[in-house]
Amino acid sequence: MSKLKKSLKDRVTLNPIMTFLILICLVIVLSGVFSLLGLESTYNKFNATTGEYTSTMVSVFNLFSLSGLKYIFTSTVSNFVAFTPLSMLIIVLIGIGIMEKSGFLKTAFTLLSKYCKRNTVTFVLVLISVVSSIIGDLGYIILIPISALLFLHGRRNPALGIIASFAGLTCGSGLSIFLTSVDSELLKLTLEGAAVLDPQYTLKTLCFVLIMTVAVIAISLIVTFITEKFIAPRLPKYEFEELEEDLVIGRKELKGLIFAIGAGLIYLIIFVYNIIPGLPFSGNLLDNTQVYYIDKLFSYDSFFSNGFVFIVTILFVIWGLFYGIGAKTIKNNNDVCEYLGHSLDGTGRTLVLIFLASTLINIFKKSDIGTVVVSMFANFIEQASFTGIPLILLIFILVAIGNILVPSSSAKYVIMSGVMIPVLMNAGITPEFGQVIFRFAESATTGLTPILAYFVIYLAYIQKYNQEKEPISLFKTLRYQLPYSLATAGVLIVILVAWYLIGLPIGIGGNAIL
Repeated sequence: MSKLKKSLKDRVTLNPIMTFLILICLVIVLSGVFSLLGLESTYNKFNATTGEYTSTMVSVFNLFSLSGLKYIFTSTVSNFVAFTPLSMLIIVLIGIGIMEKSGFLKTAFTLLSKYCKRNTVTFVLVLISVVSSIIGDLGYIILIPISALLFLHGRRNPALGIIASFAGLTCGSGLSIFLTSVDSELLKLTLEGAAVLDPQYTLKTLCFVLIMTVAVIAISLIVTFITEKFIAPRLPKYEFEELEEDLVIGRKELKGLIFAIGAGLIYLIIFVYNIIPGLPFSGNLLDNTQVYYIDKLFSYDSFFSNGFVFIVTILFVIWGLFYGIGAKTIKNNNDVCEYLGHSLDGTGRTLVLIFLASTLINIFKKSDIGTVVVSMFANFIEQASFTGIPLILLIFILVAIGNILVPSSSAKYVIMSGVMIPVLMNAGITPEFGQVIFRFAESATTGLTPILAYFVIYLAYIQKYNQEKEPISLFKTLRYQLPYSLATAGVLIVILVAWYLIGLPIGIGGNAIL
């Protein structure tokens, strides 16, 4: 009987590559069906020229047609080449490769695991993942590979580090103590929505700081708890290939660390000085045409924003290079060249996954299925006669579901803010609290959608460290994230309801109730 069960289990295990192919075909077929059924919806979109909202209709684009198939064939290659996670991953892996091969990461992580408890290491990793939203999507590219190495050198299953960091990144995607570039963009849409009823309504940049601080701490604790108590026992025992004894930190290793830390500090001081406005010869990496500091950092014309991936990679190279020089693990230029490409070895399967993921995301966006559904949700919010807590819960649930289909914050909020904000204001709830509800709801389900561009990085690294004979299915990696998603939704709903009932300020100049 046990052999039969195992045989059945093996038969139903789908390779992630095959899963992506099936999802691509499914999207194409569904777009044809929905288009034939005339699935469409309208939403109010703000017109910056006229200062008014205009009705915008969106319908499903039929990919199962001649024009649809032409689009797929003509856009797939260019879309893959321009797929942001691909270029960012390749560049960052260059820096991670030299840090790993020189021994910098092994020494640093060995020291960390030696003097810190496992729970503490997990909590710090999760906390960094949660707050990394301030640097945008780069956190996915940096933290997922490094978290695997952190747990590997700490003699723990690297998959656990990958799962924990991805959970922190996704559950914290809408949580930011300080205003991020995404929050700044949403803030403008919030004010546009508020202007429908109150053209003079204003918001401050720290209007979310209190409620976000509580949420960041709460989510970091709950993600750490789930990781250690529920996920870790479920993972198979990891067999370490290296049979060598634990690394002994000697004089060479300490010298290497001193060299690396010293060189890194000099680099960081120069870098930080150039993002501080108002000092002599400073602010060179900022876009000084913007008003808010966060926009000066992350606007499209900011050198900081456009070059941040490369800036981080150079820091990694400096750490790895100077550690290698100090610890004498780098002896000549050949070592440097070899180490730079180390992390790129064996990336064939990862590239295939990224290619298929980019194709899926591209055609799903083109189909507008998600956009139509989110527009329908916005109309439902407008038509429903909910107030108070039921209205908060309704918006939270619909945004959370819509986020699975449209992970982009700005794309959803453009559709929903024009309806959601006035409805909340009519119910006595502030626009800023409405933006918090929206961001909290996103955090609950970001980790549950393969439409998220960076989900494929998480999937690829789970596969990289998988020691089982069969590949881990895409749906299994989603199931790992389900407990985090449910717990995050529950915790954030409790925070929202408690804040609404008590009536505390949500930040400096921000409130929950009008």
